[in-house]
Amino acid sequence: MNAFAQHLAFEFRTGLRNKDLLLLNYLFPLGFFLMMGVLMGGINPLFLETMIPAMVIFAILSGAILGLPNPLVDAREAGIFRSYRINGVPALSIVTIPALSSMFHAVIVSIIITALAPLLFVTPLPVDWLAYAVVVIVTAFACAGLGVLIGVISANSRVTILWSQLLYLPSMMLGGMMVPTSMLPQSLARLSALLPASHAMQAFIGLAY
Repeated sequence: MNAFAQHLAFEFRTGLRNKDLLLLNYLFPLGFFLMMGVLMGGINPLFLETMIPAMVIFAILSGAILGLPNPLVDAREAGIFRSYRINGVPALSIVTIPALSSMFHAVIVSIIITALAPLLFVTPLPVDWLAYAVVVIVTAFACAGLGVLIGVISANSRVTILWSQLLYLPSMMLGGMMVPTSMLPQSLARLSALLPASHAMQAFIGLAY
């Protein structure tokens, strides 16, 4: 258990020290959050009503779908996982620890967005905080699992980018974050039902708001 905690702490610190992971876990989602608050808040004031859950989902997707798979592939190609197994690190830890680290970063960014949005853009806060917290954790867990899956099935870094974008871009456009799914054509609405972002957005609105 102590070894697991130390490995998890090391992986978490890596997410802060690695420039690419720091960008995808924190700088990119927080920068996008500020930009969307300024632009969309002026163009479409109704966006502010669902801004917090939309930006939380965006932050989770950026860290888990874009940031998580590539380090897994790089570590596998560099033989790091092989050395882990030689030294007795369980195979389950190799995939669960990066996922847990990604979830911790996602929760931290979600707290920052939730705290800043009402102060900067006068956005409404959740009505049910317990449901809000549960949806954040479940969404982070689901997306981290997908990120690990992409890292496991990808043969190299280039394939990782393709798989990540295949999930990330439709989630951005059809996941209900920018445009409500009720406004989508029926065919696209059916496609959006396959995306975790759509279900997360509906859960936020239906349970927390």
